[in-house]
Amino acid sequence: MEAVRVAPSQSIITKITKVVIRAMTLDDYDKVYALWRNMTVIGLNNLDGSRNGFARYLARNQHTCFVAELGDNILGAILSGHDGRRGFIHHVAVAQTEQRRGIGQALVDTAVTALDNEGIGKVGVVIFSKNKKGNAFWEELEFAERTDLTYREKDTIASEYL
Repeated sequence: MEAVRVAPSQSIITKITKVVIRAMTLDDYDKVYALWRNMTVIGLNNLDGSRNGFARYLARNQHTCFVAELGDNILGAILSGHDGRRGFIHHVAVAQTEQRRGIGQALVDTAVTALDNEGIGKVGVVIFSKNKKGNAFWEELEFAERTDLTYREKDTIASEYL
């Protein structure tokens, strides 16, 4: 099945199916969360995985998060947002049975275009080192590896309330 690249907000057209990329909503939570849970290498925690955390992220980034949908089925999802300077992509997932069909690339292209439309000129993504398939995907999309950085994080007290 060969996908055709299209502009954001249009559909990915394949020889057999028509997948629609659309803005993610809070109503998508259960299906998106189920998709994430079926991924072999994805980091979910109480911040990312809770309905409240999902709602907060969408409220702050309502124009930059998307799902790939076929009928009532969500085949892929991407969370992306920004801090006013740099964009960040989180939790890109495509159902394992639908991978290598252009859905992931279409989601990334749509999110990057949405971030660009908001004046964001640089986008980053964090991928687990052990996620070889994921790292190969990002390399194919020409996201440069930054070997000069070390990623660090710290939970805040607010994370307890999500």
